[in-house]
Amino acid sequence: MSEALLYGPLGAAIVATVAAQAIKLLLAAATERRFAPERLLETGGMPSSHSASVAALATALGMTEGVTSPVFAVAMVLAGIVMYDATGIRRAAGMQAQLINDLVEELGHLFDEGFQPDALQTLLGHTYPQVLVGALLGVATAVLLV
Repeated sequence: MSEALLYGPLGAAIVATVAAQAIKLLLAAATERRFAPERLLETGGMPSSHSASVAALATALGMTEGVTSPVFAVAMVLAGIVMYDATGIRRAAGMQAQLINDLVEELGHLFDEGFQPDALQTLLGHTYPQVLVGALLGVATAVLLV
């Protein structure tokens, strides 16, 4: 059972997600010259783990169930929605959070003493290259595991 789980569609999706998050950790170490374990749980950044996961799932289902199966169709629609959301809505929310953080910092002198709003999380969405690399990682993971 555990072997079927690892080498099936679910396993491919899980491995692709973990691989993408591990790559984020390695990229942070290389670019920031520090160990940043918080990257393992963050959204956003290179590569997109959401894209890797749904691409691995869709690819594995296409390989096991066939590309004309209804299950593959559902997985492809899901993948499209997730990737569109990552580059659209979630990215816009991150950009808005950055703007709000900048405004709070710039206008901080206007707030009452003691009022210190917490900074909003800005790394929410993805650029198109981050989604593309995540999707390619997902496809490669599925091809290697399934």
